[in-house]
Amino acid sequence: MQTDAVVESGKYPPGDLAIWVFILAELGAFAAFFGSYAFTRMKNVELFNHYQMTLDKDAALINTFALITSSYFVVRAVAAIRDSDSRGCVRWLVAALVMGAIFLVVKSQEYAHHIGEGITLSTNTFYMFYLSLTFFHFMHVIMGMVILAAVAVKAKRGCYSAEQHTGVETGASYWHMVDLVWLILFPLVYVMR
Repeated sequence: MQTDAVVESGKYPPGDLAIWVFILAELGAFAAFFGSYAFTRMKNVELFNHYQMTLDKDAALINTFALITSSYFVVRAVAAIRDSDSRGCVRWLVAALVMGAIFLVVKSQEYAHHIGEGITLSTNTFYMFYLSLTFFHFMHVIMGMVILAAVAVKAKRGCYSAEQHTGVETGASYWHMVDLVWLILFPLVYVMR
């Protein structure tokens, strides 16, 4: 006979089913956005290539590293709570939040630079997509951080254990979606020519 901990750990998909409906809806919205970007880019290749060169690829690489690292930390948080290590779970979640904050700071500096240059959504088609796509993702990072912070607070209060950790897996699932979107957005907007 399986214990509750084994049953919950083997649950598929991990976390609450409602978050997966939400994640699929969010991925659908991003897919439509990415499709529009790719279609418009095909009709304006020179414009997109030219203005793509004005983006800070170093900042984007730092942000990619920050989000990939944060995902690793979230995986470690889930592993910790599956071992009933609430303190370890909280530490890993805080580490993930720090990496998320690094992403927000670096991205904010990019936005400040562009705004300082007088770039807005109406500057041209490339910047309209760049600013819209990255800001839409930026807001998802903020929402993901709020979710992870709430999970960390509950973990600190001892609300999760090896037997009951659906909330941790739910927050982790959302955070991984945010990272996945960036891993598509980064090459699409910053690299692909």
